Amino acid sequence: MAGNDKRRGGMRKSNKKGMVVGSGGQRRRGLRGKGPTPKAEDRVSHPAKRRADARKNAEQQRIKRKAQQDTQPELVAGRNPVVECIRADVPATGLYVAQGIDIDERVTEAVREAKARGIAVVDVPRIELDRMTNKAMHQGLALQVPQFTYAHPDDVLAAAHDSGMPPLIVALDGVTDPRNLGAVIRSAAAFGAHGVIVPQRRSAGITAVAWRTSAGTAAKLPVAKAVNLTRTLKDLKDAGLMVVGLDADADITSDELELATEPLVIVVGSEGRGLSRLVRETCDQTVSIPMAAGVESLNASVAAGVVLAEVARRRRKG
Repeated sequence: MAGNDKRRGGMRKSNKKGMVVGSGGQRRRGLRGKGPTPKAEDRVSHPAKRRADARKNAEQQRIKRKAQQDTQPELVAGRNPVVECIRADVPATGLYVAQGIDIDERVTEAVREAKARGIAVVDVPRIELDRMTNKAMHQGLALQVPQFTYAHPDDVLAAAHDSGMPPLIVALDGVTDPRNLGAVIRSAAAFGAHGVIVPQRRSAGITAVAWRTSAGTAAKLPVAKAVNLTRTLKDLKDAGLMVVGLDADADITSDELELATEPLVIVVGSEGRGLSRLVRETCDQTVSIPMAAGVESLNASVAAGVVLAEVARRRRKG
């Protein structure tokens, strides 16, 4: 019978190749689902993953550069700002003088006072000073100052109480221009404020530009950072201070500021949007500056100076 031959060498005929075996369960496992499809940015070699990795690397580099900047010293550039900072005993660590510059009384004073204070004086090529100051108008002089050391808001309040005068504190709500920050610090010092408080985020810090604009007064007046400005203002209110915010749509004008002689916090809003909603709601009173019709609003530092001058005038009278 074909295919069933008992003779030596006889073979079963079959169309299959190799041994006949079962699936061993592999077919059942092969039919199982593999779960949800991964997101595009999680798939190896997918363009979306490459873009996501590039964004992540860029953010890591940004954080690294920011950390490096936060540990590097600042340079105050320009003859007048350098001389003013040295006169104000700003804690400088080095004075850089461009080689071959015209010597005037400011350069002479800067070099003389720097040596008297133990500040290293270094002659550098002008092109090198251009690079160090990012091509700022240094006029051949740059002063190296360490990173600014901020106070705690409680330290500002303690210094105000120790002065024997009614506390006067300036708080900045989102002022991001370091020139405005420096000008506010200068006005605060000029009109008898005991300190300045800035938010930790979305605010200018004491950079070389702020040092320059403050004319060195940042070294004399405590400047504190608040993790949460609204909460800090509430703490100051609990300590007995009144909070007055500068606002175009205010309750009163600066001419009517009867709270000037009380323990006071003056809050200055940002250059564009003014006071934030939460800060405005925290204020006990808002005040505006009377101006001639058709005149645009003043910038943050000028507005702060006007109101602080009015507070100082009323305190002298009272």
